[in-house]
Amino acid sequence: MNKATSSNNVHVDSTQKTNRLTLSRRKSIISGVTSVVMIAIALICAIPLWYIIINTFKTIPDMASHPLALPEHWTFANYTNAFTTRSLWNTLIVTVFGVLIEVIVGALAAYGMILRKSTFTAVIGTILMVAFVVPAQSTLIPLYRMEAQAGLVNTLTGLVIIYLGGSVFCYFLIVGYMRSLPFELIEAARIDGAGALRIFWNIVMPLIRPILITVVVFQTMSTWNDFMNANVFLSSSNLRTIVLQVYNAVGQFSTDWPSFMTITVLSLLPVFVFFIFCQKWIVSGLVAGSVKG
Repeated sequence: MNKATSSNNVHVDSTQKTNRLTLSRRKSIISGVTSVVMIAIALICAIPLWYIIINTFKTIPDMASHPLALPEHWTFANYTNAFTTRSLWNTLIVTVFGVLIEVIVGALAAYGMILRKSTFTAVIGTILMVAFVVPAQSTLIPLYRMEAQAGLVNTLTGLVIIYLGGSVFCYFLIVGYMRSLPFELIEAARIDGAGALRIFWNIVMPLIRPILITVVVFQTMSTWNDFMNANVFLSSSNLRTIVLQVYNAVGQFSTDWPSFMTITVLSLLPVFVFFIFCQKWIVSGLVAGSVKG
């Protein structure tokens, strides 16, 4: 009886081990096939990127004869010419000043809403919410008329002012994060005699750094890649942003494709690098702002 029971147990154990080995092999095969398929899809998706990047180092004849091959003679003239255009510097100017002012205004607005809760701040918050859901395209004509009357159309200053509408987006992200702050610190600073602005710069700003970086990344990508506002409010060729430069680089009868692709790479690369280096703060900022306590 004991021998039969022990032999049955051994048989069950061996069967379980066999099943485990079979399951493990199946998982490894599925994982291997999945990896191969994903790598193949990634390589297919990388072909257009390879095509664009590699042709920025070629001349027009070299690109026409060998579009996917490495350059016969590497040239950096396309990048040199692209960096000498005003479009890159125009984009830097409107992005830096626009995003900086947006974040400061949004943070101050959120700080004011959290610091003094009243009927007035509740009404202002409701107005901001309504303004946030209004489509930007529906406000283009009124904004254009207002800027035309102020003499700000076709100026970088006018474009920066248009971008300040993004302060509402900054406000909504920052105010959610501020609600999770330990207000005991603010109360302690008040008792010590610190003013509202000093509390904001010395206490609140360091505490909301993750969400500030998140907002900066989002607004930088939005401003750098903006086409609609730049196309509507800028008309002079010397004031074009880099996205407009890409749009206008295709000629009616001929196009310098290596230069066109170089401008395209320059328009995408800074935002891509910026996002890669700041993505951990983006995630931490959004997650911390969504959880209370």
